[in-house]
Order: sequence, then structure tokens, then C-alpha cells
Amino acid sequence: MKIGVLKESFPHEQRVALVPSSLASLLAANLEVAIEKDAGIAAGFTNQMYLEKGAKIFSSRSELLGAADILLYVRSPGANPDHGKGDLNNFKPGQVIIGLSEPFSNSGITQALAARGVKSFAMELIPRITRAQSMDALSSMATIAGYKAVLLAASALPRMFPMLMTAAGTIAPARVFVVGAGVAGLQAIATARRLGAVVRAYDLRPTVREQVESLGAKFVELPLETDNSEDKGGYAKAEDEAFYQRQRDMMTKVVQASDVVITTAAVPGRKAPLLVTNEMVKTMSPGSVIVDLAAERGGNCELTCPDETIVQHEVKILGPSNLPSTVPYHASQMYAKNITSFLLHLVEDGHLKINLEDEIIRETLVTQDGEISHPRIRETLGLQSTNTESL
Repeated sequence: MKIGVLKESFPHEQRVALVPSSLASLLAANLEVAIEKDAGIAAGFTNQMYLEKGAKIFSSRSELLGAADILLYVRSPGANPDHGKGDLNNFKPGQVIIGLSEPFSNSGITQALAARGVKSFAMELIPRITRAQSMDALSSMATIAGYKAVLLAASALPRMFPMLMTAAGTIAPARVFVVGAGVAGLQAIATARRLGAVVRAYDLRPTVREQVESLGAKFVELPLETDNSEDKGGYAKAEDEAFYQRQRDMMTKVVQASDVVITTAAVPGRKAPLLVTNEMVKTMSPGSVIVDLAAERGGNCELTCPDETIVQHEVKILGPSNLPSTVPYHASQMYAKNITSFLLHLVEDGHLKINLEDEIIRETLVTQDGEISHPRIRETLGLQSTNTESL
């Protein structure tokens, strides 16, 4: 089988789905690897580096689309609807597409993939179970986003993060509040602590308190009922608006006392919960900074503008939407490990094996045999159940 890796067409996307070091395991599994010319250049991987590891280079994107049995993306057409249409029109029945796909957000693309007879897998649907940890692309990218969010905040804040004793007096440490202690939040906590800030963090899942404290941060306790705040996959569950209103009321004092607020709260397939209101921003000191990592999902802060830095009430509010792409070398390296592990899980003796009794495969398969096969996506679209849903 031939694996094709395309140059990403999403605006400003610098990552690549495979890096040269990931080719050895694929070639050992009797797979051929073809790379579109310059696909890895923006991430620091030259065509020659791929050639030296055994890949072939295709100058023509359309030829690669036609030749590959399996196409690997960072952002497949579902996560790149405006610029991915050209690829969509060239897909063949039976071809396999693997990448970040946003299947709940772009139902039209998902339906188009099904209509073309494509087998598509969404990397963001990898279940959070032990044997799938090496495939967890969301966690990999969240790690980078949490790290970079703190660097952005430190650059925008008109003060230094660490406490310093100088001849000119003592400089007090910056006070950082991280909302959401998932992978991105924990990495933000660790990075802010390494820079010397005093860090507090909150998550509606009480189980993460130990992780927050192990990183040297203080866990903020809010007297809210949170026993059922986590789903079976380890993700935060959506709550009703009354819950979020109580949460905002209780967080106001913590936000007011912070120099930096980093918000990371997201619920898969849903709009991000509103956690920081305009009124809360008004209470912050001039020069304070908010970095909203949920900007792409509508934002945790009421004032966030995706991909913009704005100033309201003398507070800077940053809404970056694709931070992993700003660290493309290591983001590509981590993503390549994830997608390679998943691909090798799908392939046996050089042939594709779709075993729907395997939770990893079943939960990531979005389309096959001319229809949308994923139960939750079908439910979202109001479609009737399929025979595969009973497996």
C-alpha cells in the first residue's frame, strides 16, 4: 500500500503529518511512503531528508492524490473546508483519509467524503484509553499550545514573571491563573512555574487537584457540585448555563487578583463555555493579559476575537487559534508519532484491517461504504442508525 503525505493547504499551517524519522517503521511494515514536494519545509524537514529515509517525492499534488491508497493530513478537508475542496474532488472510492477532521463542525464535508466512498478517520476522536496514548494527537497538540500560551502571555505582560531581588528593590512575581487543568492547562501551569510565576489553577473535575499541586500550583476550590463533571473518555462534560453562571460568580475574585489568565476549557464537539465575562475583565488591573486557548471554539472570554489581540478595559486579550503550528518542528514530530502509531494499528502485513470490534478503530472511523458510520456524528446530523453501531 502507498502512503501519501500532502503539503498542508490551510492558511499559515506549518506542520506536516510525517517527519523523516517516522518513515522507518512504516517501511518495515511493507508500506511505501510518498511525500508531496516541500511538504515538510516549513517545519524544518527538507525533501532530501525524506529521500534519505526511503520516501519518494511527488512534484504533482494531483498525481499523489491519485496514486496513494492512504492519505495522511494534519488538517484533512473537514478541518480545512475552504482550501481542502480541491483534494475532496480528487478522492477515489475506497481511498483512506486520516487526519484532524472536525467531523462535528463541518458536517457538509463529512457527508461529501461519505458520498465519494472514502474511508475517513478523525484523529481527534482517538479514545483516551491506555493502549491509545501514543496515538492521542489532541494531547500532543495541547501540550504545545499550553507551553506557547504562557510565552505569549509573558511577552505581552508589562512585567516580568519571576520574583527578583535587585539593588533597585524586590520585584514581585507575576500571578497567573489557569482555567482548565487538562493537558494544555497542566503544561501552562508547568511553564509558568518554570518562569517563576505564582500560579493558581481551577478545573471543574476535582480529580485533577493532585496533578495541579504536583506542579507547584495552588488548586482553587469553588463550592460547586462537580461529581459528574468528567465523561468516560476523561474529557470535561458540558454543564448547563446556571452552573457556568455560578462558576463565573465565584471566579471573579480570582480573576481580579491575577496578572495573567489563561483559559483552556473546551468540550469536544461543543461551543466553548463562557467563563470570563466583560464585567470580570473590568475588574482586572491595567496591563493584565488574558490568553484564550478556546478562541477557535468561540472563546472562554466574552471579549475574545479569534486570531486577534485586542485591548479592552486596559487588558490585553489574545485569541490564538492554531498555536501548535507556531512550533512546527516539534508539533510535527509529535503528531507524526501519533498518526504513525494509529496507522500501524490499522495495517497488518501491508494491508488495511478495519476491525470494528476494536474501540480505537470504531471510535475514529467517520465514513465508509458510502455513508457516515460514526454513531455520534449520525446522531448530530439526525440520521438513522446503521448496522455497524450495534457492534
